Amino acid sequence: MDMGLQGRVVVVTGSARGIGKAAVTALAREGAKVVVTDIDSSAIDSTVSELRAEGAEAIGLVADVCDAQQVQSLGDRVKTEFGRLDILVNNAGFTRDKYLTKMADQEWDSVVNTILRGAYLMTKTALPMMMERKWGRVINISSRAHLGNPGQTNYAAAKAGLIGFTRSLALEQGKFNITANAIAPGFIETELVKALPTYERLRDAALARNPLPRLGSPEDIANAIVFLASDRAGYITGETLHVTGGRYSS
Repeated sequence: MDMGLQGRVVVVTGSARGIGKAAVTALAREGAKVVVTDIDSSAIDSTVSELRAEGAEAIGLVADVCDAQQVQSLGDRVKTEFGRLDILVNNAGFTRDKYLTKMADQEWDSVVNTILRGAYLMTKTALPMMMERKWGRVINISSRAHLGNPGQTNYAAAKAGLIGFTRSLALEQGKFNITANAIAPGFIETELVKALPTYERLRDAALARNPLPRLGSPEDIANAIVFLASDRAGYITGETLHVTGGRYSS
């Protein structure tokens, strides 16, 4: 099935591993030109090498999405390399779980800034290139946690904020044929999740609550990203697609 992504230029933040890596891989296999960006240069190099080995057109750029100057430099480099940016996936984020009364200011700030400020800066940099061509896709990776999770006030607040950001952006940018949508993954078995000391407890709890009898993979989220990035999703905007195996409760 032709998804209309051949030759499109894509930036996925936090794409050296996990969901982001699965996304750039899936998009590259559809013929997109992909930009791998992260804060880990060695992981970026590894992912770009794997993509190029499959015949993809890929470059890697180190950038902290919270740093306005680094984000602007990333945008300038993308424009120099490809002359355009068609699809932005705001994926960068992480957890720093604690009950609110025990949470340090830095644990709040780092999570909220990476997810929300990162999406703000990246999208603000990407939009002029999309508006110029009257076509674009912004896909924000939220989480089922936007519904609330104990011990995740920082993460849940940021992911819920990302949904409001998405809806507002869709209203602003529709006239330029730019869509904005969010994806809310459930429990996804990434390398980082599997490395958590509480992984087995979290896995068992998720399986007990999942209507579908398995956990999610990064490829499940990548498939949703490919769809929302494609021409086939051209009349969908301002939506949040839950990819959770049917799980909504904590």
